[in-house]
Amino acid sequence: ALIFILNSCSETYEFPVSKVTPAADITAEIKEQQDPNYLVTLEAKNLAAPERLEKPKKNYVIWVMSKKGTLRNVGHFNQENAVKSTYTASFPYQPMEILITAEDEEGGCFPDGIEISRLNLRKNKK
Repeated sequence: ALIFILNSCSETYEFPVSKVTPAADITAEIKEQQDPNYLVTLEAKNLAAPERLEKPKKNYVIWVMSKKGTLRNVGHFNQENAVKSTYTASFPYQPMEILITAEDEEGGCFPDGIEISRLNLRKNKK
């Protein structure tokens, strides 16, 4: 019963298929922690290395939009192996949208690289 209780506060979402990296299977698990914190875990399977894109880049950067419409660079994927990349972080706000871009620099303030995929959590809320 304890496992059910822990999982009852999390939801898993699938990112739309990317036109740039169509083989990639990207999911987001969002778990509500103590109010107002949210734990976000992204997993990408079969995501081509950014250097192998048609227009090569150095990093996959993750951006999160808050309810107020603020878009923040929150980090980048950690490449575990050739098949799987992951990202986990806790936010003091509910994410409304998650955007993944391929960038030359991981510390930018605004996305200016290639958009890989975008997950609108407002549309997917039940």
